[in-house]
Amino acid sequence: MDSWLRDYLETPANPREIAKYLSLCGPSIEKVEKVGNNHVYHIEITTNRIDCASVYGIAREASAILPRFGIKAKLKEFRLDSKSFTFAKKVSYLEANVDTNLCPRFTAVLIRNVVIDKSPKDVVDKLEMSGVRSINNVVDISNFVALAVGQPVHTFDYDKIKDQKMILRESKKGEKIRTLDGKDFVLPGGDIVIEDGEGRLIDLAGIMGGKESAIDENTKNVLLFVQHYNPSNIRRTSMALAQRTAAATIFEKGTDAELVGPATLLAVKLFETLTKGRADQNILNIYPQPYKVFSVKISEKFINERLGIEIQKKEITAYLSSLDFECKWEGDILDVKVPSFRAKDIRAPEDILEEIARIYGYHNLPSRIMDGDIPDRPTEVKFAFENNLRNIISGFGGTEIYTLSLVPESFVDEKHLKLKNPLGPDTLCLRTSLMPSVIGAAKENIGLKERFHLFEIANVYIPRSNDLPDEKMILGGVLSGYSYRRAKGVVEALLERLNIDVIFKSEEEKGFGASRCAFIYYADVLVGKIGIAENTELVYYEFYLEKLMKSAKYSINTPSFIKIPKYPAQIEDVNFNLPQKTKIGEVIEQLKNTKFVVKAELVDIYKDSYTFRVWYQDQTKTLTDKEVHGIRNEIISSLKSKFGGNLKE
Repeated sequence: MDSWLRDYLETPANPREIAKYLSLCGPSIEKVEKVGNNHVYHIEITTNRIDCASVYGIAREASAILPRFGIKAKLKEFRLDSKSFTFAKKVSYLEANVDTNLCPRFTAVLIRNVVIDKSPKDVVDKLEMSGVRSINNVVDISNFVALAVGQPVHTFDYDKIKDQKMILRESKKGEKIRTLDGKDFVLPGGDIVIEDGEGRLIDLAGIMGGKESAIDENTKNVLLFVQHYNPSNIRRTSMALAQRTAAATIFEKGTDAELVGPATLLAVKLFETLTKGRADQNILNIYPQPYKVFSVKISEKFINERLGIEIQKKEITAYLSSLDFECKWEGDILDVKVPSFRAKDIRAPEDILEEIARIYGYHNLPSRIMDGDIPDRPTEVKFAFENNLRNIISGFGGTEIYTLSLVPESFVDEKHLKLKNPLGPDTLCLRTSLMPSVIGAAKENIGLKERFHLFEIANVYIPRSNDLPDEKMILGGVLSGYSYRRAKGVVEALLERLNIDVIFKSEEEKGFGASRCAFIYYADVLVGKIGIAENTELVYYEFYLEKLMKSAKYSINTPSFIKIPKYPAQIEDVNFNLPQKTKIGEVIEQLKNTKFVVKAELVDIYKDSYTFRVWYQDQTKTLTDKEVHGIRNEIISSLKSKFGGNLKE
């Protein structure tokens, strides 16, 4: 909100200019939206810049960036009454026992005789234009402070805290808490919680307050609570319980412990103004290890070599000073003291270099085309093989899909890996097979299209003891609306394109119907499988990519060219009645092994009657009808003796 930004930023720049120049050198402003007589900024903040997740943080950035474009800008400091209050280790109104590994800074202050009412229009407008619903003056103060300075705060009904005692500790596995929104949670353990004098859990710290100590219309005394938490605990709890609150998203990125004091004083000022309450002059402040300023050293040579330009020392100092870094040159070495709000993301000379570069302006850095020839990117054999597969299968009408690696427990084998903090039961395990996911995708599309072919190339994860899982790349495909023979033909055509000569052997396999699966072998190596999925008419095939790639590499089934025959072939259709469960592939091989038969294929099926198209040809002459008749009799005899087939007249 532009008017709120100007509470902390003094500048003649209009909203469009602020958005344009901040996006060039700082946080990206995606859109400026006009709402009534005001403007709302839509800002993208990177995770390492949590200091910018507030109105004051954006104002601080603007005060450093706008002068680089010839626009005056000055940051307005907080006007807070710090002299009337004392930050003390102990107070009379609250006994606190705090695990400082979980909460490095614990601050609280009692505000007596508050009047719960609606917030003034100015506060309501600022909150609602920021996407936060106004509730009452006490709740609104918490949200206002968080948005204004980036420090979440919480409020308790002081009279509901038994014995006026707080113990901040790690939760035990299985403990229960009811939060402000009425939800009950069973805690996984290791969460930051607060219990009162009766051992009741009254706060799921950093995420949401407890129902037991909630503010209501009868609240008279409020305990204002402002903390700095261990971000790892907050993140773990937030993900485990699937509670992505605004406070959690800030705390998990690591807030500035030094910001707790100013945020507390700002909240106290708002309480005294909006609720008519009176704050105790002693503010509880448990902060055993205050922030210690540290330095990062960087040389002038390092800066100029990395940027490719020369920047004067005084300019470098000016850029960094505008961002609240303290700078001191010692010869050609710059000693940079890092402010507390940048302590998380400024640790190395490269970090300082980035700050100099962005304030100088990436757009001002010279653009140079590199000298010499552009090197060819080396071809990764594995990736090239995968891309070749994709192209071949797409040419056969396949559509590539992407399914999740995280699947429900019903999708995996007995041995599998589980996530400790899944988002839900549907993403509990790492998959051990593509089959359930690909079949599931096919079922979702049945009815949308009469016939389709889906495939995926992705990893499955096989558990290994005391080690990371074995990641195996798999090609899995499913054909809907295809007969088994047509689907098998697609797979055979794929293998033919890869020059792999395979054999199919009937096997029983989990996930396929009884006697409806075939394993695919190259030599003695199992490279894949194909069959009709259990309880469906879907044909599923699967290949182990590493084995398939090796088979293609070592295959001797290299295509060769022969001259076009001088003499024509005689072609005829022959009908045979064959017993059930006869393997038609073996019948076709038998036909091809007959002398002068150069080609044979199945063209039609009716009940137990099979029509084969046969090509008779001699390379040295044209075959006569009598000679063809003799070859046909030989075929009839061999099929009858081997398969029990009879010629259908």
